Parts: sequence; structure tokens; C-alpha cells
Amino acid sequence: MTTSNDRPPEVRHRPVMLQRCLDLLGPALRRPGAVVVDCTLGLGGHSEALLTSFPGVRLVALDRDPAALELAGRRLERFADRVTPVHAVYDELPAVLGRLGTTKVAGVLFDLGVSSMQLDEADRGFAYSQDAPLDMRMDQTTGPGAAEVLNTYPPGELVRVLRTYGEERFARRIVEAVVREREREPFTTSARLVELIRDALPQAAKRTGGNPAKRTFQALRIEVNGELAVLERAVPAAVDALAVGGRIVVLSYHSLEDRLVKRVLARGAGNTAPPGLPVVPEQYQPRLRLLTRGAELPSEDEVAANRRAAPARLRAAERIREPVR
Repeated sequence: MTTSNDRPPEVRHRPVMLQRCLDLLGPALRRPGAVVVDCTLGLGGHSEALLTSFPGVRLVALDRDPAALELAGRRLERFADRVTPVHAVYDELPAVLGRLGTTKVAGVLFDLGVSSMQLDEADRGFAYSQDAPLDMRMDQTTGPGAAEVLNTYPPGELVRVLRTYGEERFARRIVEAVVREREREPFTTSARLVELIRDALPQAAKRTGGNPAKRTFQALRIEVNGELAVLERAVPAAVDALAVGGRIVVLSYHSLEDRLVKRVLARGAGNTAPPGLPVVPEQYQPRLRLLTRGAELPSEDEVAANRRAAPARLRAAERIREPVR
């Protein structure tokens, strides 16, 4: 029997809003010697399309997950002379480019959140729909997993995680139940946590909004992987790495990510002059031009074909000016 893990990456993964990403990055990638960075390689769907659509481009592909680098490497094997895979978290972009001797790039793509591979592999513990060890680390070679967070964090810290990263209204109720249960027996698997959350929530809260464990699992995943802290460093670093005319495209999957991306791009697209100046000096002029009006959403057809595209929000910008030193 063929499992989801046995299927090739191109079958397991449908890149989200793929054509829109290509259209937005395209004008910057048609220049000779253009370098594009895929900061979230995953199973390589966006990278494969970039390499196919722009035959002159060189790709730097980052991922913190060694398994993703291996699988995507097979998918991109025919482009090996144009691809540099790097095991790194995306806030390490400046250091990666420095090691490669690349000062400026033509394009940067972020496809944030958990990858299809990580969701589909039960032993990673990302999916609340199947029982698995509570891990949720994108890089399983380092750091504590979700079980350690649940079993060791003080109650107040757990409440903060669920409220801040999961926007969970019933964080305190869930944490009170977690603390009672972990004293009886430490958490090790996802099914036990899902059952606890179902029991802790009021009936009305369980009737809307999908699986009641969704927000808690999101919060734990973000905490385990430090996702928002990493993103807060990574997006400004990516903007700084763009050459004039270079473009950045970011796909977010929840409001916390999208708000952070919106803030960074909007700040770059506004002038920073003190109020009241009759003429805005060069050093205060915008560095970016926004390429999307707000956040763009996937089409109904795409969501129907790929349910994982439903929460996607896309923002993009173009570098129009170097900073004045």
C-alpha cells in the first residue's frame, strides 16, 4: 500500500497561489544572473515553478527541516546546477547570503506556516486530526517539543502562549485542565490533548469554528518553533537584501503572521520624515512600493481544489530605493 509519505513531493504538495507568486516575482527575475531566495522550501513546489518559469535564475533555498531539504532536493535534481539548498531558519538569511558572497537578490519568497509534509507525517505531531507524539518541531534535531512545553511551562506562561499565539478565548480553562492532567500523567500524544480541550470548552464554543483544538495546536507550534520572533527578524532582513527593483512575496496563514508582514511592508512604503517638512529629503523617502492592495486571497476554485489554501493571505512589495547612508 502506498502511504502519503511514499508519494513524490509533486503529488503530495500543491503550491498555494502559485501563478500569482510567479506573476509578482517575474518582473524582477528576468534580469541576467538574477538570484531568488525561497525562504521556506518545503516540498519545493514554488521553487520548481520559479526555476522552470525563469531559466536564467539562480535559487537559494532555505529550510529548517532536514527532511524537507532531502525530499525537495530530489524534486529539484534536474536544476542542481542552479540551486543552492541551505539548512537554515529564514531569519538567518543575511548570514546565508554572506557565506555565499551574494550581497543583493532579485526576489524573496516566504510561504509561512507548517508544510504539507509536516502535516501529513503523523509522527511529527502537527495535525490534531490524528494521534501522534506531541512534537511539532520543524527541525527535529534541535529544541524542546510541544510535550515539553505542555508539561513544564508555568500555568501563567501557558495561558500567555494560548492567548497570544492561538487567540484562544478559553486559554485559562484549557490550561487549568492541562495542569490537573499533567500532574496525574505527563502529556505525550496529541489525541489526549485534543480530548482534554473538547472536555474543557463550553458546548457553545464547540459548535462553531471547526476543530476546537485548532487554536491550541497553532499556539504550541508557534511557541515550539519561535515562528513569530523569527518572522519579525526575517522580513526586514529580506527587504534589506533586495536590490532596487527586487521583489518580496509573503504568504501568511493566520492573522498574527499577516499583521506582522503588513506592518513591515507598510513601514517600508511610507516616508519617515518628521511631520511638517515642506520637502521630504531623500533619506526619508519610501524604500518600497506595495504591489498588492491589502492582502490578496486565493480564488474560490483554488480553495475548492486545495483546502489548505483557504487561510492564505498574500502580500508583496518592490524595492524602489536604496537607503541613504
